[in-house]
Amino acid sequence: MSFSIEGKTAIVTGAANGVGQAIARHFANQGANVMLADMDEASLTKECERVEEDGNIKYFAGDLRERLTMANLLSATLDAYDRVDILVNGSRQVLSSDPLDPEDETLEVMLQQNLTNAFRLSQMVAKRMIKQSEGQTEGQVGAIVNLSSIAARRTHPNLLAYSVSCAALDQMTRSMAVALAPNRIRVNALAFGSVMSASLKDVLKDNRDYRGLIEAHTPLGRIAAPRELTETVQFLASDAAGFITGQVMTVDGGRTLLDPVAAPVH
Repeated sequence: MSFSIEGKTAIVTGAANGVGQAIARHFANQGANVMLADMDEASLTKECERVEEDGNIKYFAGDLRERLTMANLLSATLDAYDRVDILVNGSRQVLSSDPLDPEDETLEVMLQQNLTNAFRLSQMVAKRMIKQSEGQTEGQVGAIVNLSSIAARRTHPNLLAYSVSCAALDQMTRSMAVALAPNRIRVNALAFGSVMSASLKDVLKDNRDYRGLIEAHTPLGRIAAPRELTETVQFLASDAAGFITGQVMTVDGGRTLLDPVAAPVH
């Protein structure tokens, strides 16, 4: 079975930097048509300019917290490529929170950014996948991959809101996989440990000791580069994973094999 995604059309959110950008770039290099989506238009423009211009990569800038913006993203993708086969929900945010502060609204923010946006966009894209597959009696109709975190299964006092949002995303992945299975749309998630994302780079600038803590609690002893996740996402999106749905695949350098409660889960 082929890992190829050549000729497929993919929407990748959170594609202006970090993991989302690495996935979008990899997909384009593998011959997929890719629509990069993010709020950071300047970074999107720069990314599209650096990729060789061959017509298979475009961008859409907008606030995906708005349903109209999501609809416009889908319309822009259809205008450019006439279909959508893969959705990677890569737009995510990591914020610390105070679990004892009743005025702290981080939980609401994390649920919106890391759960609700992915859910609403998945609904819209899945409906389009079903519509464009009319008359297709076999084969994969579409694939959705959600980017999650091992924080869903770990415990850190200052990341309660983030951890809850990731746990909810994992459950959404399983529930949506069952709901969309009759339509031959697969839904999986990738839960990763510490990856050198834009947000982690910011954390490391402010706390030099944090990197040592992460490496000490990771059996492979290092922080992953964003590109190390891209081929796993490609596998989940490809026909090679045709009998895999509702799974949360862990890529964490072995972090979840250890059990220190206060270890970094970023």
